[in-house]
Formats: sequence, C-alpha cells, structure tokens
Amino acid sequence: MITIGFLELNSIAKGILAADKMIKAAAIKLIAARPSCPGKYQILISGEVSAVKTSLKAGSEAASANVIDQLLIPRIHPQVIDAINLASMPSSLKALGVLEFFSVTAAITAADAAVKAANVELIEVRLGTGIGGKSFVTLTGDVGAVEMSVRSGAKTAEETGLLINQVVIASPDKELYKYLL
Repeated sequence: MITIGFLELNSIAKGILAADKMIKAAAIKLIAARPSCPGKYQILISGEVSAVKTSLKAGSEAASANVIDQLLIPRIHPQVIDAINLASMPSSLKALGVLEFFSVTAAITAADAAVKAANVELIEVRLGTGIGGKSFVTLTGDVGAVEMSVRSGAKTAEETGLLINQVVIASPDKELYKYLL
C-alpha cells in the first residue's frame, strides 16, 4: 500500500507554486494538481511516507498563509486513488452508497475508511470541482457491505461536522448508474 498526501489552498497561484516545491522536495508522484471550486487549488501526491511528509512540508511552507487543509494517509487503499481519478469501473453495480461532505479531506478520509470496512467498490471520489467546494463519495456492493461502509465513512467526519449527508439505496434503478459514471 502507498501513502498519499493532499494539500488544499485558497489561492490558485500559490497552489501552483506549492505543487512545484512539493515535486522538487522529495521523490513523490504527482497524482493531481488542479483548481477546484470556489477558487481553490488541490494537490494530491503519493509515495513513501517520509517522502510524502517532506513534500507536504515544502508545499505548506511555500504557501503557508494560503493553506486551507492538508492530509496524510499511510497505507491508503488503492481504490481511493482510482476513484479520485475515475480510473476504474466497478465490476458490478449493486446497492449504492453516497457520502457527502463540506470538505475535500473529509471525503478522502471517508472513502479510505469505507472501502476498508467492507467488500465494496468505490465508484467515484469527487473532490469539490463543479459542486461549490463540496465533495462526495459513491460506492457499490451488497446491501449489508454498503451499509457498513457508509457508516464507517460517515463516522470519520461526524465529530468535525463536515458530514452533510449519507444515503444507501438498496436497489437503485440501473438508469441512475450511467449518470454516476
């Protein structure tokens, strides 16, 4: 398993600077560096724990006044990265779980907890782009597994107040799925 680091800034210009500093600071892989709503900038990296820590520190120092949030998750489940990048289609579509958050980092943390809690497949982890800065996670699997995963993912954000809503649809109409992918 790999480690990810995530940095969210309230300045696009400083975000680009931070991304450059992060790449130069350590041997990491840049997964994403992009603007998001409303006028924020997101940087997602992966690598060894020490390299990701070094890189996050460099990015945070380069744009200190503009850092909104940051996150480091060692041993992240590989499905989380695929779902952020929309790189894989679930093998089958069954029950549907949706977790909605006020924070990008809350969605990433919840997605990791959800996929580790039960045998589910992540469909997407949407990180605040085009939806007013909100984030959400969609996943599929057997009803019981989806319920357990959604509970586990929601629990990661309940104490911070960043969870907006959670739903489990036991038998979603197949027409709905083509609009989720």
